Amino acid sequence: MNFSDTLHKNPIFETIAQQADSMGVKAYVIGGFVRDLVLGRPSKDIDVVCIGSGITLAEAVGQALRTPVAVFPNFGTAMLRTNQPGSPTTDSWEVEFVGARKESYRSDSRKPIVEDGTLEDDQNRRDFTINAMGISLSQSDFGTLLDPFDGLKDLKRKTIRTPLDPALTFSDDPLRMMRAIRFASQLNFDIEPDTFDAIVRMNERISIVSQERITDELNKIILSSTPSYGFKLLYHAGLLERIFPELIALKGVETVEGKGHKDNFYHTLQVLDNIANRSKKDAVTPENELWLRWAALLHDIAKPATKRFDQKAGWTFHGHEDLGARWVPRIFRNLKLPLNEHMRFVQTLVRLHLRPIALTKEQITDSALRRLLFDAGNELDGLMALCRADITSKNYEKVQKHLRNFDKVEQKLHDLEERDKLRNFQPVITGELIMETFGLPPSKEVGELKTVVREAVLDGLVPNTLDQALPFLLEEGRKRGLVAKTIVNNDQ
Repeated sequence: MNFSDTLHKNPIFETIAQQADSMGVKAYVIGGFVRDLVLGRPSKDIDVVCIGSGITLAEAVGQALRTPVAVFPNFGTAMLRTNQPGSPTTDSWEVEFVGARKESYRSDSRKPIVEDGTLEDDQNRRDFTINAMGISLSQSDFGTLLDPFDGLKDLKRKTIRTPLDPALTFSDDPLRMMRAIRFASQLNFDIEPDTFDAIVRMNERISIVSQERITDELNKIILSSTPSYGFKLLYHAGLLERIFPELIALKGVETVEGKGHKDNFYHTLQVLDNIANRSKKDAVTPENELWLRWAALLHDIAKPATKRFDQKAGWTFHGHEDLGARWVPRIFRNLKLPLNEHMRFVQTLVRLHLRPIALTKEQITDSALRRLLFDAGNELDGLMALCRADITSKNYEKVQKHLRNFDKVEQKLHDLEERDKLRNFQPVITGELIMETFGLPPSKEVGELKTVVREAVLDGLVPNTLDQALPFLLEEGRKRGLVAKTIVNNDQ
């Protein structure tokens, strides 16, 4: 198979070929770019291997393109960026150059001992057959596919397979076990039986991999189109209990007196898939997509710890949303996920995920809607997306009924928000104003007064305006024996 016509569409490949020929070295594009080229998937990352110095070739290509080159001498690699033809400057290719090499590993480390090698050596060290294909960039055979492990056949069969003995491949670099599952999840491929069996046998080797690398692969699985597939593979491979035991605890169904509960592990995975395949993708900003999916993964995480059996009600999980929210920082810390606004986004959704569902089952009051708007704030759209995804049932009519009820709740929330502007609600009666009005120092009493006024606003008893909330405050102060020292000007 020859890809010369395809490669000629991007001048970067001809430039590499010209510079490699002028230096008298062989160069190849290899790995994920070739795989995605065959699959017709977009790819902006190009890996170039040359039989010689990858840094020298990169510098020559950079000079020809008048493009700066970043050199990483400790790794023997260099990288440059170049724009795609006819594309905006923000849409660039990233090209990494490296000399062909062979690798060997110690049993206690995934850091290889690297030596110069041949193209065959370089292809032998690749993780999977579909990533070991190369295309020649030499002018004599430009565009020719080099596929020593039948990666093309594996692409057609939708199979993940290691080029060498899978036990050796995974022993050398145990992160490849996670990568096998990640590629299967992203591409909707099967893992070849011998390859999967090796993962099952060797799953304990994941312990030598850094948490950051494991979580990076986990995030890519979460962002795949059907993430449940990846998590089921992680479970059956024995990896999930090693990297995310809290999720394993959700699995299983207990029955007492003929009453059982749903398997919360598979329910969670269905919610995650529902989020991934929701029709309304603008519920959150693109940068929050990953964290919305994490919220789906963690929304019921504390159910095992709160599970109780009641003779009348059956199985209950009271308080799992609050306990789960308290667990989020620890889980994020253990997984080396960011402890910032992304964590707080997930925490808010986990804590509030039952609230909108409760509103569909009762007479909806403006007070309840105001409190939800106030508590959810800017995360309301993400919360509603999670709650819709949380409706899982094999009964289609039941699901549709719940979704129609959600439509009503969302419309009422929209109408109330338009009227009261509560999504970013800030009470006009602040702690500072209370202290100034009554001449009070910072104290518990100030906090109590502030809470009383806020609750009155949320209950719709008092509008959130100074001219109407201030008389309410003065009356509440009078009930407590407080005398106003200063009356704030209503025009302030």
